[in-house]
Parts: sequence; C-alpha cells; structure tokens
Amino acid sequence: MILLTPLTAREVHLAERMDDPGCDLTALNRTYAQFGTVNGLVAGWRRVYRQVLRPRLSASRPNTVLDIGCGGGDVPRALVRWAARDGFTLRITAIDADARAIAFARAQPPVSGLHFRQAMSGDLVREGQRFGLVVSNHLLHHLTAPELSDLLADSEALCAGLVVHSDIQRSPLAYLGFRAGVAPLFRDSFIGEDGLLSIRRSFTAAELRGLAPPGWTVQTLVPFRNLLMYQAAARA
Repeated sequence: MILLTPLTAREVHLAERMDDPGCDLTALNRTYAQFGTVNGLVAGWRRVYRQVLRPRLSASRPNTVLDIGCGGGDVPRALVRWAARDGFTLRITAIDADARAIAFARAQPPVSGLHFRQAMSGDLVREGQRFGLVVSNHLLHHLTAPELSDLLADSEALCAGLVVHSDIQRSPLAYLGFRAGVAPLFRDSFIGEDGLLSIRRSFTAAELRGLAPPGWTVQTLVPFRNLLMYQAAARA
C-alpha cells in the first residue's frame, strides 16, 4: 500500500483498532503485551528518564508519579525499574479510561510502588490529588484539540513539579520508517496498523506549540518525538 496523503494535516477521523470496544480481545491483549518492545524501539523513554526525569528525583523520599493513559503499563514498570537501579523510590499511579487496559496491567506480576486504576485525569483533579511528576506516552494523538486543552488543564492541576507528555511527531519519514522497519515485526497484533494510524493522527511540533497554553513548551527528540512539558510554579 502506498500512502497517498502527504500528512500535511492531522487525520483525526481515523479510528485505531484497539480503541474499538468490540475489537478482538485476544489481539488487544497481544497488543498490550507487545507495547514494551515497540515503545523500546520508538518511544525513547530511557532517554527521557535519564535527561528529564532522573535529575528531579529525590533519594531521600518516595517520588510520586502519575501516568495518564497507561495502556498495558510497560512505561511505568520501566520507570520503577530504572529508578530503583539508580537508588530512587517511585510511587506511581497509572490510570487509563479503558477497563481492558487496566485488567491487562493488573494481571501482570505486581511491582512495588505501582498502582493501576481505571480513571480519567479529571477524576483525580476532583479528588484534589497532586504528583511530583505527571507523564503520558502516546496519548496526545488520541485527542481532539478541545480534549487536549482539557488534558493540559488537568495536568497543571495535578502537577506539583513537572509534566511530560511524550508522543509521536507526524512526518512522512516517520510513517515510512515505521511501515518498513517496525510494523512488519508485529503482524499478530494491532501495533502495525494502529501505529501507522497513530502517526497520521499525531501532531507536529508547530501544531502543539500553537495549541499549548502559556507556560507549556515543546521539545523535539530524534527521531520523530514531541515532548510537551510544563513546570509547575513553586507554591509558597
């Protein structure tokens, strides 16, 4: 199949298979199980942890983290593991609106300090919760512009330190590279098909900068990553 669109605009009308409430559950769970591998190939969280998150961790007390839209839970599990190796303790609340994702995540071997919960970010705002770090992976491209605005408002309310929303940066090269180098490795799940749709739904850095409210910044990482970040003001 040849991609006919030049990816000049987000294709928000496209629906990913894994977001279909009626999709095949076996294939969906296989997709969750493969997230760790595909995120290791394309998401760059090891670098984000080293360069952005680790310098903000305290060795003298537990560090609170919220992961919004955690999917199968591979990213928060990795963060706990990396932090422990460096002598830090994380207390992570990982939330997802999809009960199927939370069921899969809870079925995996438990990790000390990691709690999975079916919830929306707004639920935690209403509860008055606050976290030192707020993160997400591959969440932004699922959102419309108004939904993005709501997420960022919630993130500001929930964050006592730093927010890092990491996602794909839309480009023809990202699409072609994923189609040729990554998608063929995952033929027995939704990753190949949905990954290509995700790129077509994702933001460019310029689009994110145009939508981000005051106080938010966009940092780009090679290859094809956007980090949408916010630093909370110190409270008296």
